[in-house]
Amino acid sequence: MNKKKLLSLLVMAVIAAGLLAGCGGTKTPGAPQDPAPAQNTPAENETPEPAEDDDEDYTTGDASLDNPRNQDGIGEDELLVVSFGTSFNDNRRLTIGAVEEAMEKAFPDWSVRRGFTAQIIIDRVQRRDGEVIDNVGQALDRAVENGVKRLVIQPTHLMDGLEYNDVVDEAAQYADAFEVMAIGAPLLTSDEDFQIVAKTMAEATAQYDDGKTAICFMGHGTEAASNVIYARMQQVMTDAGYANYFIGTVEAAPTLDDVLAMVQAGSYERVVLQPMMIVSGDHANNDMAGDDEDSWKTVFENAGYEVVCVLKGLGEYEAIQNLLAAHAQAAIDTLG
Repeated sequence: MNKKKLLSLLVMAVIAAGLLAGCGGTKTPGAPQDPAPAQNTPAENETPEPAEDDDEDYTTGDASLDNPRNQDGIGEDELLVVSFGTSFNDNRRLTIGAVEEAMEKAFPDWSVRRGFTAQIIIDRVQRRDGEVIDNVGQALDRAVENGVKRLVIQPTHLMDGLEYNDVVDEAAQYADAFEVMAIGAPLLTSDEDFQIVAKTMAEATAQYDDGKTAICFMGHGTEAASNVIYARMQQVMTDAGYANYFIGTVEAAPTLDDVLAMVQAGSYERVVLQPMMIVSGDHANNDMAGDDEDSWKTVFENAGYEVVCVLKGLGEYEAIQNLLAAHAQAAIDTLG
């Protein structure tokens, strides 16, 4: 199966779930492979980490509580959950780990395994905490070595952007190593996906929606055309009657200045900040909730608002876990 066929399988998975409303060489099994390239470019929907030689002077939790899901003895059916990753141990367990646990409950006959795309995070966690996490190439090699025949890859990425397509490209190199392979759609693909995520975000912060509080969600942003998901989510929330909700990004549009201007156009006294990302990692803790002069928290405080920071990633919410599981099911359905 070549890359073109793999991409066709992906399209079939999307069609099977009714998801189209939204926005290579072959590896030989058992042959020595080149190491997977380190993907240290910040993902468009996750949280890039500090430089590798930076010292962390904060506590990120107990890594021993996290399950890296890199065990052998996989069996013939594997569901590989691919995430950008985070070195924040507790949040990794509460978000990515929770998504993986939801997959295990939804698909008890499949072995759920983990792959991260950010090599800098993998290296940091191993160096600091001794926890070994597979990158995507290592996870795929492990599947080959364990005799997996049916492989489904479910990314946790928000959009069909640069990171998601990197996963598709890397998986295509292994297409002939398995009898069948399929890749699930990203979180925000169909109109229904946007409605589900918008409702989840609104319900999670409903306690703050008193008319005097602006509730701002911070996404990452990307240079890719898929950055339109943020403007689309803003429109979905506005159309649904969530008038006090605002969406912005760290790296693209809408910018922090855009969000600040929208908030200042209202009569708000307080601002609630929460990441619109699967995890609550470096961006959420520093760019959003940090004390630097250019953080979202500081900018809104300097503008005269009381600020509350909610450090919870989308992956913590059951509705998000279930939505990703539904996308995995659509991919499984294409295998026959």
